[in-house]
Amino acid sequence: MFTHILKVIIFGMASIYGIGNPLIDYLCSVNDEDLHNLGLNKGIMLLIDAKKQAEIIEYTKGREIKYSCGGSCPNTMVTLCSLGIKTTLAGGVGNDKLGEMYRKKLQESGVKDECVYKDAVTGTSIILISDDKERTMNTYLGANRLFDSSDINEESAKKSDIFYFTGYMWDTEPQQRAVKKVLDIFKNEGKTIAFDLADPFAVGRYRQTFLSLIKEYCDIVFANSEEARFLFDNYDAYECCKSMGKLCPIAIVKNGKKGSYISKDRTIYRIPLYGNSNPVDTTGAGDTYAAGFLYGYVKGYDIETCGNIASYLAGEIISQLGAQFSQDQLDKIKKKLEIK
Repeated sequence: MFTHILKVIIFGMASIYGIGNPLIDYLCSVNDEDLHNLGLNKGIMLLIDAKKQAEIIEYTKGREIKYSCGGSCPNTMVTLCSLGIKTTLAGGVGNDKLGEMYRKKLQESGVKDECVYKDAVTGTSIILISDDKERTMNTYLGANRLFDSSDINEESAKKSDIFYFTGYMWDTEPQQRAVKKVLDIFKNEGKTIAFDLADPFAVGRYRQTFLSLIKEYCDIVFANSEEARFLFDNYDAYECCKSMGKLCPIAIVKNGKKGSYISKDRTIYRIPLYGNSNPVDTTGAGDTYAAGFLYGYVKGYDIETCGNIASYLAGEIISQLGAQFSQDQLDKIKKKLEIK
């Protein structure tokens, strides 16, 4: 797989194929009492049903709400595209106004749109931001639950060089089938596969499955310290990175304000934290870190440079509300990275 990506770096720009959950994000500021009243545990991602979704929306009625097109993998694809990397997003949206809006925004961002309409409502993620800037995510998957292997454009997948997916895709059997189909395509063609664990509770639910996926398929794996702890039953982020580095060529463990660790061929690199240590909103920090690392990887940079770019971008995204960069921030980033 690394031979393939090296050829791409030499002869032309790599393209990245992502399968994710297209979601409309609702961002709202709350306090700890609000979370208690709603029966929610702070700082986690919870899959909710339509009834709970309606309850939260009713509770926050009248407050300032920011709407945006989101989803973990989609955020990564949009950021990569804004930095000049060719990206494709596959996923399910509802045949409704929100689904139409999502696809229009995705196309405007430059990402190749391979989302499909499903007979269900478009998924949403209600992101409640506490006073300490911690985010509590309440996700109603909607149409995403129906995205299946038959919805994959095989020719498009085969033309791409890197496959990127997240642990969020393992919560329904149809989505699992879709991911497995593309995993096999990329493995058979010796291409790069990147996996972001994305959520500690997903790791808790599918620990053995994820360990097998990492060992059998993955070249690059992203985790934060809590996800890594669930995976290896170890509170030490450095040791978790070492353990994960024994399963795949490149293992990354993000460790909050302490920066991150990257294992490449079992050599560990420590990457410092860049940017704002007092975040406005941590939504999308991990998605943006992945985008920064993959940007550097596609460009052929060494591992430490890839990590530094990832840390820099993550530090920038947490200085604003929302998971995608404003145009002003994007201009600043492009200048910093010398992107035309």
